[in-house]
Amino acid sequence: MTRAGVVWAAVIVALIVLILLIVFFLQNQDTARVQFLGLDGYVPLGLALFIAAVAGGVLVAIAGAVRILQLRLLARRARRAPKP
Repeated sequence: MTRAGVVWAAVIVALIVLILLIVFFLQNQDTARVQFLGLDGYVPLGLALFIAAVAGGVLVAIAGAVRILQLRLLARRARRAPKP
């Protein structure tokens, strides 16, 4: 598959995901009370769930990045260590 083909496939997948997100938001318009760090308010349920999912993804990405950095540091130390 060419690079243009890969880009085209990625665009199609992104559009499908976007359509699914729009459907999700439209089906979950009930309001939900949200309290966080002293803030209090009402937001649509779909938005609250989406924000929670994105926050979870960010936490997983941070944990993964920290682990990758740990492994790189270990690999660098192993390369520099004198071999007997």
